[in-house]
Amino acid sequence: MAAAREAAGAGAPEGGHGGGRAREPMRAAMAAGGPELTQRLKAAVHYTVGCLCQEVEEDKDVRFSKQSIAAIAEITFRQCEIFAKDLEMFARHAKRTTVTTEDVKLLARRSNSLLKYITQKSEELASNNMEQKEKKKKKSSAAKGERTPGEQEAAVTENEDSNMG
Repeated sequence: MAAAREAAGAGAPEGGHGGGRAREPMRAAMAAGGPELTQRLKAAVHYTVGCLCQEVEEDKDVRFSKQSIAAIAEITFRQCEIFAKDLEMFARHAKRTTVTTEDVKLLARRSNSLLKYITQKSEELASNNMEQKEKKKKKSSAAKGERTPGEQEAAVTENEDSNMG
């Protein structure tokens, strides 16, 4: 559970490196939330499984009993707990306190289609992050009255053209 929270960015120091002490407050918080938090998470998983089963029922013309939905939800919750512990161990083995996309890819290594999907999404996110950084960089330099490298090159070319004429 703590690994899932850390994957979302909570409880980890900036940079995500460290000896693992940053995770202890998160565990204390989880323990304080204890049974209530676990029950809320289980309820959320059960609701989501119910929605997915309803979609399958409509698409495939099959029916799921309440017991089967509850069983699928319980198995899903237990598997998520296992995944969270594995992810936490992968990060700890790498001497990090933050779960990274590389840890998730390692977890998904046995399913080629899932690994391919995660890799594709990871690359899309990295690309989007780079675009956002570039936009911020351009905005901040424009606000300061500075020119970007492309604008500087255009100004030099313009200046050379006017000197030739």
